[in-house]
Amino acid sequence: MSDGPPVLLATLEESAALARDALRRAPPGSLLLLSGPLGAGKTTFTSLLAAALGSAADVSSPTYTLVHEYPTPEGPLVHIDAYRLPDPTALTGLGLDDYLARARLVVVEWGAPLAALYPDALVLEFALEPHGEQGVRRSARWRRGAPGASRPGRPGGAP
Repeated sequence: MSDGPPVLLATLEESAALARDALRRAPPGSLLLLSGPLGAGKTTFTSLLAAALGSAADVSSPTYTLVHEYPTPEGPLVHIDAYRLPDPTALTGLGLDDYLARARLVVVEWGAPLAALYPDALVLEFALEPHGEQGVRRSARWRRGAPGASRPGRPGGAP
């Protein structure tokens, strides 16, 4: 189930607008799960989230370190990459709930399988499709219509 049609991401400004929309949807302590193919813009989107939260950090993919944490005036932005994990649900044993309890936002790339454990999580699915001669069109679509994300037992991000 989705919130609406795909959002085209032809420019960096369109992606930045989507990042601002994500922050409006996500109260403190939220979980945002990003899915989509390699090169679809998940890490770039996370850097735009950090910028929208007031962080000047140079955001990079945590593929090999698993977790990067960026300070923001609203609280930490925790960026997790589950690509190399055989089962993204293993993040629950690596302290995901602890991050959610103290972070402004926890973003998990390749984390869509966590939606079964965190039904209030926001899920943003990125897509690439051929467009024109050797061109690519990027888009994103919200999945699981919940307006807030939280860990189990914290509806809508409440403590």
